[in-house]
Amino acid sequence: MSSVLYDVPGPKAKARNRIYTGVFLVLLGLLAWWVLSAMADKHQLDADKWTPFVTDSRIWTTYLIPGLLVTLKAAAISMVIALPLGALLGIGRLSDHAWVRVPVGTVVEFFRAIPVLMLMLFGSAFFVQFTEVPSDSRPLYAVVAGLVLYNASVIAEILRAGVLSLPRGQTDAAKAIGMRKGQTMVYVLLPQAVTAMLPALVSQLVVILKDTALGGSLLGLTELLAANRQVSANYSNTIATLVVIALIYIGVNFALTSFASWLEGRLRKSTKSTGAVVGAGEVSDMATGRAV
Repeated sequence: MSSVLYDVPGPKAKARNRIYTGVFLVLLGLLAWWVLSAMADKHQLDADKWTPFVTDSRIWTTYLIPGLLVTLKAAAISMVIALPLGALLGIGRLSDHAWVRVPVGTVVEFFRAIPVLMLMLFGSAFFVQFTEVPSDSRPLYAVVAGLVLYNASVIAEILRAGVLSLPRGQTDAAKAIGMRKGQTMVYVLLPQAVTAMLPALVSQLVVILKDTALGGSLLGLTELLAANRQVSANYSNTIATLVVIALIYIGVNFALTSFASWLEGRLRKSTKSTGAVVGAGEVSDMATGRAV
């Protein structure tokens, strides 16, 4: 028997796969042992570096929780703005009118080509030179501006890929009953494309959440990762703090993806989907003009 992508492994192949898996697990275990040994030699596993997270509530109430709230605030604002803006840009890229499609495509490709950190730095300089935004709020404004400009452009490509992944017959059927292009997009294509776009869209939302850390590194935003400096200065436990912060990021992102999986399941049950799913790779393919 064989699948679409590869032949089903036989007995010898299965045995080799088990050996490869065993060797990998052994090497992974050795690597973990080496890392823990190195940490122990540097006294990074001493109890006094880890117990403050359990015994001293100030480490949470003064540093970690406020930092997490700033991270969530920056990410939420960016998502709320980037999602509708990206949808508008994506619809613009699908326009039949060149005077709409070409300028929108230029904007999308321009902001996708610039690293998000540079957009944040440009945003910070813009707010310094041309606005009266207070200095204590400027890092948040700059981070949100950079995240919105970059991720709205990426979301536009996700939406375009999701719509173009639908069967051509959907558009033809809408035209046959006299629906205009806008009606076809709103009432036929977008509702069906939602479930196809959802995996790539959730992946991009996770990227937004993680990229808030760039603002803390260079712009002084008091987000979660930036709290590492204050905690380390007061408790002398840099490695332990970074591990705890990493676990917090994992927990928040897991909650986000779990909610998205639940929502996708509900959408697939409540609507008849085409079954097409758009991943991150398909988005880059769409940008180069290849079919999804």
